[in-house]
Amino acid sequence: MDVSLATLLLSAASGVVVGLFLAVFGGGGSVLAAPLLIYVVGVRDPHIAIGTSAAGVALNALAGLSGHARAGRVKWPCAALFAVAGITGSIAGSTLAKMVDGQSLLLFFALAMALIALSMLRPAKSEGDPAVRLDRALTLRLAPMGLAAGFAAGFFGIGGGFLIVPGLMAATGMTLAHAQASSLLSVAVFGSATSANYAVSGLVNWPVVAALTVGGAAGTLIGLPVARRLGERAALGRRLFAGLILIVAAWVAANASGLIPPRI
Repeated sequence: MDVSLATLLLSAASGVVVGLFLAVFGGGGSVLAAPLLIYVVGVRDPHIAIGTSAAGVALNALAGLSGHARAGRVKWPCAALFAVAGITGSIAGSTLAKMVDGQSLLLFFALAMALIALSMLRPAKSEGDPAVRLDRALTLRLAPMGLAAGFAAGFFGIGGGFLIVPGLMAATGMTLAHAQASSLLSVAVFGSATSANYAVSGLVNWPVVAALTVGGAAGTLIGLPVARRLGERAALGRRLFAGLILIVAAWVAANASGLIPPRI
């Protein structure tokens, strides 16, 4: 697709939206990136939209990871094992996705969005062991979970945080805060592997990636104070955001199945 100034501005604005929702509500925000690229920016090929959004998500995750790392919230041994185990899965998932028809892929993507929204409706639990350490037993539980999460992230072209966070908590018993921080390493790795796989086939628009990233950084700066002000209303806001994702998922599914016109 031609990259005009309008395209870059719309991509940056989409990045602001994604970064804002990620900062305010955490996991799930990045799933809006591909639909925004398709229905707002005008990326016609779903494969390019997914490959491009995966790259943008990876870069935004790296930015978030650095902040959590400075605060000492990342459990590096567990995070690294999960990420390394998932690389093969993300490459396999993205390779399979490239072979799927674009409209069929959007239907699968809509399903992933619905699952993410439903996962956001579950009450978040913060109990866990803040001093968890990687051992042989944890390794045997973490590795297969990382492989499965990587495959899903690669196939759907999403960060996969909605799978990674509960996977880390279930396998290690770490707290929600540590799992959210540690998950960003896997989100960055899976997104990088997925986008690299798409890039090999010429399915990543790098100027749009840059615009998404810049917009995402701005959205994060806007969202952080909003998140602090939400306080006790954060749970309500998260449920409303989950409802928004469900609506977008229904739109994507209806569009991909031909029930509504392909453009808005």
